[in-house]
Amino acid sequence: MSDFDVVGVGLNATDTLILVPRFPAYAGKEPFVDEMYSPGGQVASAMVACATLGLRTKYIGTVGDDVRGQIQIDSLKGTGINIDHVQIRQNCANQSAYIVIDQSTGERTVFWRRPDGLRLEPRDISPEMITCARLLHIDGHDTAAVGKAASIARQHGIPVTVDVDTVYHGFDKVLPNVDYLITSSEFPVRWTGETDPFRALIMIQEEYGMKVAAMTLGSFGSIARMEGKFHYSPAYVVNCVDTTGAGDVFHGAFCYGVLNGMTLRESLDFSNALAALNCTEIGARGGIKGLPEARALMARAERRSNRDFEQRAS
Repeated sequence: MSDFDVVGVGLNATDTLILVPRFPAYAGKEPFVDEMYSPGGQVASAMVACATLGLRTKYIGTVGDDVRGQIQIDSLKGTGINIDHVQIRQNCANQSAYIVIDQSTGERTVFWRRPDGLRLEPRDISPEMITCARLLHIDGHDTAAVGKAASIARQHGIPVTVDVDTVYHGFDKVLPNVDYLITSSEFPVRWTGETDPFRALIMIQEEYGMKVAAMTLGSFGSIARMEGKFHYSPAYVVNCVDTTGAGDVFHGAFCYGVLNGMTLRESLDFSNALAALNCTEIGARGGIKGLPEARALMARAERRSNRDFEQRAS
């Protein structure tokens, strides 16, 4: 039996949230309502979602030795995530972001910075860090390091999920070892140059051979292709307060679905529900909920669909 259900290798960040009544026009001014520190980051937040759902979870990454780094460490410890292989980099600030949240819509604008001293290198990844788990979740930022982790997982028959939202140099070497690719809505078009997102997903999947090629669609849900067929899952309607971290929570929920034998459609629906619930609170992890809350939202079945995606996937 594996020591962990899921191990995540990738980014964490400590955000400064700035709440404004509405986002100003370019070069304009707007008084802010509140500001606060909030832990986040793609993979770290996905792992918090996994832990909240009851999975035995491990996180691998780097953290700065400043106050933001300590906030991140304290947050991870508080969820019961194993952080034995989190490296605290001396004399280095943690990755940070200033996130401006428009209270009229819940949408956010992100300004972020990650010091070079936080870079995770391939030498920082050893086989036993990966083979202790049933599933590996990665992002694309430290491409060589996550690529090594994915290669180790592939060699040992461990499925790999990936969260990627931008084009990283060398990521073409990572993709052949990915089983579940879930991207932002922009990535497939940027990666392939094909403007049609359906065709772009097909091109990526057929070139690299992953089991599932998918993308999240924000307020319209998600779409995925498996065994030559597209599956569309509309978003769940909630009172949206802050969209920060919704995609990260989606990925954590999807990991849970894979590990618990959900069908692709079930995994998409469940992941959409958990992502929507996170949007009902402030912060990247502010609204992470468990199974009962997700099932209750799914039972209400109030959803927002994109007709074009729905028709093309049918």
